[in-house]
Amino acid sequence: MKTKAATQLVGFLILGACGAASTGISTEIGNIPEAAIAMAGPGQDLSTARYQPENRCFWYEHSGPVENTLLPLRTAGGNPICVPEEAES
Repeated sequence: MKTKAATQLVGFLILGACGAASTGISTEIGNIPEAAIAMAGPGQDLSTARYQPENRCFWYEHSGPVENTLLPLRTAGGNPICVPEEAES
């Protein structure tokens, strides 16, 4: 199941890389690819998730007892969910 999700994300990223320097991924809050959703571990608020092009990773807003903090969206294994750099030709 995890392999399928990883394959889907890689496929999405390859298609998204067809633009010039753009990944084609929306930076709008709550609008993340299905493949990233499938890879995300439990306990993360996906409705607040967003892509940040500065670091090429997905982040979500964690509501703590004192303040809200952006945290990296992670897989169940604890790895951050990021878009790999485009391969140089």
